[in-house]
Amino acid sequence: MTKAPLRLGVNIDHVATLRNARGSAYPDPVRAALLAEEAGADGITAHLREDRRHIRDADIEALMAALRVPLNFEMAATAEMQAIALRHRPHAVCLVPEKREERTTEGGLDVAGDTGRLADFIAPLSEAGCRVSLFIGHDPRQIEAAVQVRAPVIELHTGAYCDLVAEGRAEDAALELAALMSGARFAASLGLEVHAGHGLSFATVSPFAATAEIRELNIGHFLISEAVFLGLDPAIREMRRLMDAARG
Repeated sequence: MTKAPLRLGVNIDHVATLRNARGSAYPDPVRAALLAEEAGADGITAHLREDRRHIRDADIEALMAALRVPLNFEMAATAEMQAIALRHRPHAVCLVPEKREERTTEGGLDVAGDTGRLADFIAPLSEAGCRVSLFIGHDPRQIEAAVQVRAPVIELHTGAYCDLVAEGRAEDAALELAALMSGARFAASLGLEVHAGHGLSFATVSPFAATAEIRELNIGHFLISEAVFLGLDPAIREMRRLMDAARG
């Protein structure tokens, strides 16, 4: 399979987390997004959670006004979030599972268990011109369900693999990686565009960047963490370099 160009989406949620920790106006997530653009990001991801723990409504307004690259608007599949997405009409909408008590997004969306509602939820977003993606695991049932609800894109949850690598569990990590690669191939065979993200770092990005079926990687927390030491521009450029090298 010919490898199409690989896009990098930079998630700026945790710039907002740092800002909100002091209740100040800085650091500004929009400034971070514009720096990410300059450093080579192909898109910006922002998750407007129901509890507004990091990104806020005003951030979405400002990002829509300022960005030159596409905005990937992560959100739960709720009526409130659908209304916000339909008002702004971002380039992309990624539906994710969301629980108030979780520290970050845990697991993938259960599309197979909610096909009827999700199909109805997605339809007006697609009609408004938003590219809808579903954040899911590699279970073939969930991938097939994404086709049923007419979502053109899936984003595979790479968090479990990254955790296993960090824990030094090489054998389990290899099994999880193989399952993710199998899921990417299966999804592509069904006509879905495949993205991947969650927990990716310099140490874990290469196998996903090298996978021809994967078209986009969304990376956030690691890049913001590295920016503390390197600066945001060098951190993004190094991630871009590793992705391009793996893509070959």
